[in-house]
Amino acid sequence: MSHDVTIDEKRVYADRTGATEILVAAEQGLVVASLSADLVGEFGLDHRAAVRDVAATGDRRVLATDGDVLVGSYEATDFGTAVAVGFDREGAPLAAAPDGRVARLDDGWTRLGTVDDPRAVDAGMIAAADGVHRVVDDGLRPVGLADVRDVHGRDLPFAATGDGLYRLGNGWMDERDGAFAAVGADGDRAAAVGDAGLLVREDVAAWSAVETPATDRIVDVGFTEAATVAVTTDGTLLADAGDGWRTRTLGVTGVSRLAVQA
Repeated sequence: MSHDVTIDEKRVYADRTGATEILVAAEQGLVVASLSADLVGEFGLDHRAAVRDVAATGDRRVLATDGDVLVGSYEATDFGTAVAVGFDREGAPLAAAPDGRVARLDDGWTRLGTVDDPRAVDAGMIAAADGVHRVVDDGLRPVGLADVRDVHGRDLPFAATGDGLYRLGNGWMDERDGAFAAVGADGDRAAAVGDAGLLVREDVAAWSAVETPATDRIVDVGFTEAATVAVTTDGTLLADAGDGWRTRTLGVTGVSRLAVQA
């Protein structure tokens, strides 16, 4: 008898094939695509309802939807509508509501504070119109900048803002001027999406523009062990493992974010 494949079963399949799961938040739902180096294998809608944001860490994932924050095998958590989700540094889910409420999922939701127009969450950092905020114990601490559209909080933090791309060192250090919408990093690798298109960080301080075959706007970027991955608003997944970009149309629209299930 056929049955719905569970998240755990998909993880076992991915492990056996050496593939990485790419999670894509779209108007139609959550797409899960299997990626081996730069080759897209099986993919399909894993959750059918508009997804605003998605984050993953290890074998865990969290989704922001119009109805609720979903965790695990898409269990409801009674948070309500969310616009951004992620995890803190200890792995607890974080969520931000349209009104700016930010909370952490412990036994229930612990309210941490309020920010102005939240946009993104990563590794205990919140990107918002009024800057970057860091989760500290049971509260939030402002750590600077303004009009922050995305934040990467792990390892070496980066922030994408309306007037530039910044790296956190001895304070926020200006990396590139211009408007940026998304940023991602993994160890020595980093990439950002802005008005100039896709930029990659090739060494400590140098960023360069990268030509891609994308015909629509790239909205997010990330990394697997083998490849740089990006996704466009019209649902095209791009991957480059060093020999040029490969693309696959996922059949969804209104894409907002991607996450790598490492």
